[in-house]
Amino acid sequence: MAKSTELKSKPKKALRSRLWDQRYLFLLMIPGIVWVLIICYAPMTGLYMAFTNYRPSQNGYFYDLFNAKFVGLDWFNYFFKKDFSMIMRNTLATSLLTLLFSFPAPIILALMLNEVRNIRLKKFIQTASYLPYFISWVIASNIFLTFLAGNGIVNDLLLGLGLTNQRILFFQNGPYFWWIIAIANTWKGMGYNAIIYLSAISGIDQQLYEAAEVDGASRVKRIWHITLPTIRPTISILLILAIGGILTTGFEQQLLMGNNAILNYSDVLDTYSYRYGLAKGMYSYGTAVGLFKSIVSFILVMGANQITAKLNDSALF
Repeated sequence: MAKSTELKSKPKKALRSRLWDQRYLFLLMIPGIVWVLIICYAPMTGLYMAFTNYRPSQNGYFYDLFNAKFVGLDWFNYFFKKDFSMIMRNTLATSLLTLLFSFPAPIILALMLNEVRNIRLKKFIQTASYLPYFISWVIASNIFLTFLAGNGIVNDLLLGLGLTNQRILFFQNGPYFWWIIAIANTWKGMGYNAIIYLSAISGIDQQLYEAAEVDGASRVKRIWHITLPTIRPTISILLILAIGGILTTGFEQQLLMGNNAILNYSDVLDTYSYRYGLAKGMYSYGTAVGLFKSIVSFILVMGANQITAKLNDSALF
């Protein structure tokens, strides 16, 4: 008892002493801190470019950046007056369709895989489903371009089944492009995201299923009343992240599968920022468009987080 009292009354070391005692741990942190500062925070100085009329010269990046003419919100106003409505229409149409397909698809796949009792079949389906995630968009885009070409297998099937009388030029029709991108995004990411839900499902207490089975609950009822409520926090967190990335509809797939004939439908915030910022040399304008997307995405993440926290106490922050 006396020892415990003595330990409790022992004075706390000064901050300098504690830092010195843990000096080796702080030394190990130095490479990580330097990496974060150089890779994550130093490039953020380029955001200032969105408020200037930046022109590169031979004097160096930082000299040109901080000596460029300050124009305030002129680039943002230019974007709102020029192509804002078209770009936001394409971005939201593509992203909402992607969210419509890609969010429930991995949940359904995970629930179906969880019900498969044949281990070999389950592993085969799981491997086949998440394999597209590791395929580059260059290959994936060529698969879709080949399948949906005028003489592709999809047109052959449609003609063979009598669903159409003539071949459809999918990549010459703008509204079709939104659906193609949504399906491509879903196909590529569905299997990988299903792994997250399978991990959450594997942590469910099996006694709950056994008790429900004893009470006469069918598989559908066990899924509805046990599996889905248990993995609801995981679903909520992934939904928050999906809503936060609603303006990030993709870059490679849009650039590789789009063409000038449907540019008014395929051009989204990322490709638009690239075309003007790098291809046309309007660096400040491209930065302004990118900064606008980041700000809106941040607001969406915080808003979705607050709504989710009020609904089911499964907030991300």
